Amino acid sequence: MADTVTGSFGADWQAWQDSWDRQQEWYMPDREERFRVMLDMVEALVGPAPRVLDLACGTGSITDRLLKRFPLASSTGLDLDPALLTIARGHFAGDDRVTFVTADLKDPGWRSALPHETYDAVLTATALHWLPSADLAVLYGQLAPLVRPGGVFMNADHMPDPATPRIDAAEHAHRHGVMDATRARLGVPDWREWWALAAADPVLAEPTKARFAIYGEHADGDTPDEAWHARTLREAGFAEARAVWRSPSDALVLGLK
Repeated sequence: MADTVTGSFGADWQAWQDSWDRQQEWYMPDREERFRVMLDMVEALVGPAPRVLDLACGTGSITDRLLKRFPLASSTGLDLDPALLTIARGHFAGDDRVTFVTADLKDPGWRSALPHETYDAVLTATALHWLPSADLAVLYGQLAPLVRPGGVFMNADHMPDPATPRIDAAEHAHRHGVMDATRARLGVPDWREWWALAAADPVLAEPTKARFAIYGEHADGDTPDEAWHARTLREAGFAEARAVWRSPSDALVLGLK
């Protein structure tokens, strides 16, 4: 919607959730497809009533889709971002299937904030590229004990193939051309504009200020390819690991305990 660029939602948490989803879907038109495959694999491997850790949960986009598909599921959402957690807590207020915790994944003791020792599934999307690969390898080692035997970890993120630079460049140019046309037609806010809206809204102004004090504009992570993720998960203690979905630029890697 064109008016989302200049809108102010106050404490209308559904409106903030929808606005975040539109902004993210502008960058990733296949976002719902990766979520669908993620939940397909949850159902296939651990069943329709999983205990889930929504890692780096943001506004709770994964949790939202999880509970709509699996009403008997439960979710722990973990993040450090005070603005996105404010939206998540507001959006899921009163739902006793959902718990949110604030924790920094770079803190060696972050797992102590969790309400459970193990989970059927740990899920994350478009978040862990904020970590350098050395830190991500450490995190994968910390995640392995959290996933019960037979449980799963899934990470959907940017995973370009360094062996195909011309293909990657052509895909990038085409995707951004489509994004520009979509933006001109619908007026979807980009990343910076969305955060400017949040900073200008009385309800989110202080959490947004705190968020930028933590992260700055963007963290300095990197984007190893899917082979690195699969190999590192196996080295961390997962019995099997491979991509179960991919687009020209992104992939969903699954590790099975």
